Amino acid sequence: MDRGATHFTHWFQPQTGSTAEKHDAFLSLKSNFSPNGEEVTAIDAFSGSQLLQAEPDASSFPSGGMRTTFEARGYTVWDTTSPMFIQEGPHGTSVLYIPSVFISYNGDALDEKTVLLRSTSAISKACSELLNLIDPVPVGAQPKVSHVYTTLGTEQEYFLIDRSLYSLRPDLKHTGRTLVGNLPPKHQQMDDHYFGRVPSKVMATMSEAELELFRLGVPIKTRHNEVAPQQFECAPIFEEASLAVDHNLLTMDVLHKVAHKNKLKVLFHEKPFKGVNGSGKHCNWSMSTDRGENLLDPTVKPETNYRFMLVLVSVLHAVQQYSGLLRTSIASSSNEHRLGACEAPPMIISAFLGEHLTEVLNSVEEGRPIKNFSVPEIQSIKLGGTVLDVKVASLPSITRDLTDRNRTSPFAFTGNKFEFRAVGSKQSPAFPVTILNAAVASAIQDVTAALREQMGDKPYPSDADKVAVIKKFIGSSKAVRFEGDGYSDAWIHEAERRGLPNIKTSPEAFEQLLNPHHSNMLTKLGIFTQSELQSRHMILQERYAKDILVEANTLSTLLSSQILPSVFEYRGSLAQNVNALKEISADDAAPELATLKALTPAVKDLQAAIAKLDKTIHDMHQVGDDAVAEAKFACAHVLPAINVARAAADKLEILTADKYYPIPHYSELLWF
Repeated sequence: MDRGATHFTHWFQPQTGSTAEKHDAFLSLKSNFSPNGEEVTAIDAFSGSQLLQAEPDASSFPSGGMRTTFEARGYTVWDTTSPMFIQEGPHGTSVLYIPSVFISYNGDALDEKTVLLRSTSAISKACSELLNLIDPVPVGAQPKVSHVYTTLGTEQEYFLIDRSLYSLRPDLKHTGRTLVGNLPPKHQQMDDHYFGRVPSKVMATMSEAELELFRLGVPIKTRHNEVAPQQFECAPIFEEASLAVDHNLLTMDVLHKVAHKNKLKVLFHEKPFKGVNGSGKHCNWSMSTDRGENLLDPTVKPETNYRFMLVLVSVLHAVQQYSGLLRTSIASSSNEHRLGACEAPPMIISAFLGEHLTEVLNSVEEGRPIKNFSVPEIQSIKLGGTVLDVKVASLPSITRDLTDRNRTSPFAFTGNKFEFRAVGSKQSPAFPVTILNAAVASAIQDVTAALREQMGDKPYPSDADKVAVIKKFIGSSKAVRFEGDGYSDAWIHEAERRGLPNIKTSPEAFEQLLNPHHSNMLTKLGIFTQSELQSRHMILQERYAKDILVEANTLSTLLSSQILPSVFEYRGSLAQNVNALKEISADDAAPELATLKALTPAVKDLQAAIAKLDKTIHDMHQVGDDAVAEAKFACAHVLPAINVARAAADKLEILTADKYYPIPHYSELLWF
């Protein structure tokens, strides 16, 4: 209250892709009774029970059937691991935000955070057991590692466009992406936007957003232009994973508010503009001990750093065993437009390690000395990197990292962390990180079990035991390691030969949640119950179907009520001109007549496409109340109909005079 707060709210993350909040005032009424009657006094009050727990209507949020209208009770409970914060409101007021989890009356997780916290607990328990096994302490002494936490840094990509133009695009307003539109003559092909000078209007928005985020405790570190015109990126300093998720959602919210204030609109959709690069949310993930040691730091000689090697092969084993589940975690109708489109990683989940670590693993597996990548005199500077001579005397020596970057890899090692590059820009990072944590926790348990079996009755494993286990998992996870071009057709065939799943559609990916291999792991670790898995599976399928249905209805309305009438008006104007010119001379009307004749078949194609689109919408409603069937129908029939209708509309956009075209073109949206 001293900081101006007049209200408080339990801030939580339902399965809607965003956050939720309900504001309550610090207002209470105190009654005093006397012979003269009741005297009521307004006071500010905030009880412990109000801090700890609140009760939103659980039936009004996605629950996958776990809550119905007559079973409305749900609870938000204060998450004490995430700091509270205050946001300013109108008229000098402020709101106290209490980060919370959201559960049903029966204790089922209805949100993204509960399962994330469970996964961090699982990975801490599994990793602490492994680390204390390989680095034992005397009997009765405290273990050296009592807690391991995952760290996360989320690179957030987004577009900024003029808000007044945005308001004239019903497709952008309702779906987050353009459903019609051709590329302008100049877009990203000159490669001049990436890391270019930030436009002044955008810089003002970025700076204001950063200041607001600093006040909220969000440590934003970088900002820059991205590849596509009007595309930008910001990234924070790494934090503990659940806090980093909270801060990423806050970042998106603040960017939205500040952009609106500056007469801009921020677009977080993975593919708002067809033909230019889409947006991702690269999740840089690692693990640290309670002593601040990064477990994915290879150090100067990774081949003899057995702790690092055991953790590394655990992560590779996780990707090998649960690649289908990792694919599920990044599946959505919007991310489908981006994945595998030569701007984002392919839908085949693989891991990239780089030349040096690949050689380390190969040498251990083959039992031979490692090739020398290092220059000894600079090892203390750059973890065994090499010196580059750029032939410019005025420049200092340039140290080169152990690994290059592979932008085509969905899961790449980048020095002391893995970068999960396939996560979509619009989605919360909570679910992908939950699945990644769970997969790694399960894999660490497998590695620990193998190590206990290898060491037998010995009190602790020898170096030979560690090497034997490392060698075993290097071999078993070899198929998931890929160092080449993930965009190439050759990789698709190679991945099939290796037995890696190539899950092309989201409905197919969602089915992976109920695969016994995956569901048994998730329930065994206590991250999901079986009912929670079935619920999430249903929610994901429903959301996919609804997203595509909204796009189809929006496009049908846009084409029928705006684009077709405008083309008809243009054709009428041309016809009048043709008739007027024919009165002078038939030859004088030839150019207009040629344009009119070109328009006619294009209009017929669009009318046919609209009819086909409307029919698929009708047919989808006839599928019945079956979320899985609806999602599959939307993917197989409605989405192709949307694409056909778009192609027909885009042809007419080229043929129609600007003064008649009813909505802003790409050339207006993508440039200030």
